Amino acid sequence: MGIDPVRYRVEELADRCGVTVDTVRFYQSRGLLPRPQREGRVGWYSRTHVERLERIRDLKNRGFSLGLIARIVSGELDPSEEALALALAGPLPGEGVVGGAQETMTLDALAVRTGASRTLLEALKREGLLIPRGDEEDPYTAEDARAVEAGLTLLEAGVPLSELLALARDHDEAMRGVAEHAVELFARYIRDPLQQSEDPEAPQRMVAALEAMLPAADAIVRHHFRRRLIAAASARLADGAPARALDADDAEGRRAG
Repeated sequence: MGIDPVRYRVEELADRCGVTVDTVRFYQSRGLLPRPQREGRVGWYSRTHVERLERIRDLKNRGFSLGLIARIVSGELDPSEEALALALAGPLPGEGVVGGAQETMTLDALAVRTGASRTLLEALKREGLLIPRGDEEDPYTAEDARAVEAGLTLLEAGVPLSELLALARDHDEAMRGVAEHAVELFARYIRDPLQQSEDPEAPQRMVAALEAMLPAADAIVRHHFRRRLIAAASARLADGAPARALDADDAEGRRAG
């Protein structure tokens, strides 16, 4: 195979593809873009690099994270896994869609949208209450905005921030295990059998199953948590202990713990 006569320096490649030189080098560091051919101190890029950068841009526009893009361009994902990744990258049930596209925003835009400070949002993110979608530039959605607004409602009602963050930690720990178990069930009983079946429609069937399971699992978890919340509140009322005594007992328990 001969040498490609069309060659670019890194600045020319970046200009040709509408990205910055730092972006080109960042993609190289992440394994998304091959290294250039070196001639002395100069690195030369080819049409292959242009095509790869265009492919990366297309995948980012479709909602893929850089981690998934790296697996796609390296050929690690089969067609069924790529179809699942695309379904997960798009709008999920209940998330805001504007003009046929998912509404996304940065952390700063989320702060403006909700009226919450960036410091508060970063604290919620650290505690697992605010979870970005992948590692895209705009990883938050209208659904995240509604969740933040719900948290602000609790703060405005008088719940201390420290207690809200503690609740977030407890919830995240419990939900992480439930989510991982649900994914394992999907992989074991749906994805793996379809992959082994050699069914040409396996990718479409996987996506259909995923789109049916996500809202179903969400409804089950929401319903169960709501019922548990109501049951716990009712039990507390039925106990009949004065509020101040209960608060004192709680404080004593925390000191003892």
